[in-house]
Amino acid sequence: MGKSWKLQAEASRKRVQEALLAHEDALDWDWDIVLSGREVADDQPEDWILEAYLPRKPTKADRAAVAALFGKRPPRLSAEELPDEDWVTLSQEGVEPIRTGRFHVHTPEFSSLAEKGVVNFAIPASQAFGTGQHETTAGCLAMLDAMKRKGVLARNVADIGTGTGLLAFAALALWPRALATASDIDDVCVDVVERNAADNGVAMGGGPGALTMVVADGMEHPVLQARAPYDLLIANILAGPLVELAQDFGKAVLPGGNLLLAGLLTSQEAAIRAAYRKAGFRLAQRITNGDWSILWLRRRSVKPSHPGRAHRLPQWARRW
Repeated sequence: MGKSWKLQAEASRKRVQEALLAHEDALDWDWDIVLSGREVADDQPEDWILEAYLPRKPTKADRAAVAALFGKRPPRLSAEELPDEDWVTLSQEGVEPIRTGRFHVHTPEFSSLAEKGVVNFAIPASQAFGTGQHETTAGCLAMLDAMKRKGVLARNVADIGTGTGLLAFAALALWPRALATASDIDDVCVDVVERNAADNGVAMGGGPGALTMVVADGMEHPVLQARAPYDLLIANILAGPLVELAQDFGKAVLPGGNLLLAGLLTSQEAAIRAAYRKAGFRLAQRITNGDWSILWLRRRSVKPSHPGRAHRLPQWARRW
């Protein structure tokens, strides 16, 4: 076997994900070239690297094929000769299956687990942020499992900044009759979520047990606003946006409802918790995974303004 090589390009998360989708749709693609995408660093989820692994020194045609995935103005490609190792293994490095709580998350190259009670999800390795490999995503899966075990009932769920859709899929696996809404600021995630939903048997749609996907900045979307208030809202994003969205999340979560926050370093936790105390939330549980904190918060219940008058349920809840 000849030497293995790697072509590499740095770009935004959106551009790399769009290139990966273009690769999946390329009918004349040379399947000797294996692609993957990942973050530059754990704390830089918006800065990505596309890697193209080849069993040979890349030709001019190979470079052109990879560059063409980016459309106009492709980023600069660099080439690197790899050690004498299996280049397919190298391309999948760091994406071994993970098991957290009842969830088993793996790439399509690995098999599902046939154990009773295990929930399997297959997410392509190219979709690095949101595959379960990142500490924040794995921590969210563990916390969702803990919520279920402690008796949380979720009938209306939102996953803000969904990425691959994995956390929304997990919520539907735990609460199969829930209404579920997922959003992301990048429109490329629509195709990603729809493909992953199809591959994992998750229904897309607007009714109970199905997932609705929208493109939104925070809570700024008519569907997100119309479906509020939620009894479970998930946001695995970054510390800055989490602080900015505290009041919006406070309005979007039912009194007594649950909020799952991640994407914050342990050093940023104090600021996050302070912002959410002001928005009416209290800490129910926290876990750490590496340098990252995962927070389960509950919104404080509102006492009835008149004795004997209950808090008015939203329209979706009155249909249950």
